[in-house]
Amino acid sequence: MLRQRTIKSLTRAVGVGLHSGQRVELTLRPAAAGTGIVFRRVDLPVPVEIAMSAASVSDTRMATTAASGGARVATVEHLMSACSGLGIDNLYVDITAEEVPILDGSASSFVFLLQSAGLEWQNAPRRFIRVLQGVEVRDGDGAAARWARLDPHHGYKLSFEIVFNHPAVDSTGQKLEFDMGSGSYARDIARARTFGFTKDVEAMRVNGLALGGGLDNAIVMDDYKILNAGGLRYDDEFVKHKILDAIGDMYMLGKPLLAAYSAFRSGHELNNRLARALLARPQSWEIASFDDEKTAPAGFSSLANAW
Repeated sequence: MLRQRTIKSLTRAVGVGLHSGQRVELTLRPAAAGTGIVFRRVDLPVPVEIAMSAASVSDTRMATTAASGGARVATVEHLMSACSGLGIDNLYVDITAEEVPILDGSASSFVFLLQSAGLEWQNAPRRFIRVLQGVEVRDGDGAAARWARLDPHHGYKLSFEIVFNHPAVDSTGQKLEFDMGSGSYARDIARARTFGFTKDVEAMRVNGLALGGGLDNAIVMDDYKILNAGGLRYDDEFVKHKILDAIGDMYMLGKPLLAAYSAFRSGHELNNRLARALLARPQSWEIASFDDEKTAPAGFSSLANAW
């Protein structure tokens, strides 16, 4: 049986929110089989649990935000991506503010925290959402067109294409396909950082956003070049970060996917619309598990760094 997973022990981190600039403490705790990924706002007078699901997403401007009972937690996508990449089904995330710390701007710090805590099998079958029919969402026409799509696939692979019309971005890889069964999420995807442009950062700060952002937790560009002294971590770091985000956004479905995800210029809003569109069409998906690990897609049964 291909089983669910959680972490073995507590692990903690302290950082600042990318947009709020607020100090935040994060504690990751093991959770029982069937729990899912649940954030707990422990800073509130009465702690509030926010279960990660497509329906709990309340805002997708600049990041993915989930809410429940008036409480919210923002910028969940990098931690959710790390959980998906490591195959973690069940986890409690105690948080002392309304935004997940940005740490280094990628998912790698969360991967390190989760691996440090250790991964543990649980005595319950891992349940997947298997896509049976193609589902697509679109926005705009012509040069403004954007889309995201899910198709049937025995495994989980993602392809993404970006267009930014910026010299620093255009000189890097614009399109990438990544197979989650490859076992290389931690090495090839997790270290890709979020990115932004100085003109946009200035506008966001006027509106109370990006208050915690800087060269130590994002790739920052002016009109012509990358301002970070160390340059890029990957030759195609921009599109890899978009795949990192998509992995986190699609894990808001609450279960791992068996599907091929493809997208052109998608973002948090379109990814959430795609997840909701899938769930709204019961004929397009089913719940699947694997009584025999040998029948699972390659790479899914290893308790390793990636799956």
